[in-house]
Amino acid sequence: MTEPGTASSSTAERAEVPDAAVDRSRLTVVVNPKAGGGRAAKVLDGVRAALARWAEDVSVETTKSLEHAEELARSAVAAGRVAVALGGDGLVGRVAGAVARSGGVLAVLPGGRGNDFARGLGIPRDPALAATALVAAVERRVDLPEVNGVPFVGIASLGFDSDVQVIANRTTWLSGQSVYTYAALRGVAAWKPARFTVTIDGEPPLEHVGWTVGAANGPYYGGGMKFAPDADIADGRLEIVLVARTGRFTFLRLFPRIFSGRHVEVPYVQVRRGERLVVDADRPFQVYADGDPIADLPAEIVVRPGALRLLTPPQA
Repeated sequence: MTEPGTASSSTAERAEVPDAAVDRSRLTVVVNPKAGGGRAAKVLDGVRAALARWAEDVSVETTKSLEHAEELARSAVAAGRVAVALGGDGLVGRVAGAVARSGGVLAVLPGGRGNDFARGLGIPRDPALAATALVAAVERRVDLPEVNGVPFVGIASLGFDSDVQVIANRTTWLSGQSVYTYAALRGVAAWKPARFTVTIDGEPPLEHVGWTVGAANGPYYGGGMKFAPDADIADGRLEIVLVARTGRFTFLRLFPRIFSGRHVEVPYVQVRRGERLVVDADRPFQVYADGDPIADLPAEIVVRPGALRLLTPPQA
């Protein structure tokens, strides 16, 4: 990997990928059967049947790993097919990266625990209904961000969020928003403020002491928490959210605001915007994006404007 902070490392400067020819009536469903505690496998038959009602050719490919999902997505694009990601946001991010680099078209069906990217697009939460609605979807050019070269679709964050994600990923008896709320409440007790160094678009570095640094392409994470309420997947920028140091009691008292996005109104939350963020910290953290650990510090987060051809509901 090129050292974060150098101009040559910015993937936003990559040459534009030519569009591949895609037949929207031919679909390859890339499914992670373990997503959502097995939810994706349970809904697969209904999804397949719903797609078959309007698509001429529907094939289903089961992933063995995220790397395998990328291979399946590339093969779908090469065959002139729409790649349909059925799983959690982590799967969506990796499939999106492979599709964007191949010039193909991506569709998303909710099959994980959080499904925050689909939520932000207004895709129906029921996978079969979402599959039916896909027939009326429109193609949009949307942004695709990356952390140290690894693509994601929603929000990348670190600090307190890293600790929360570890707890959430180990918790199998809850789902959706509940698991992330539980993990956040568990994480507060052991948290100690971290010291972050944050550089946005090459400006002088700023020191941020507190809870979290996040870079958002879309508004939601954590099963419906509106972490970045004004994030736009097609504006060519990241919404950068900095949550500064505050007492645990204050944090817990104001925590419910995150579900409506009103947390950004309080003094200790700062929102910036930029195309490139370089971040480090005074202790090791993994950067989590779309629910998965995808990079260690130091990390460079960049956005590739309009890099992804995405099928979305007409009103998205």
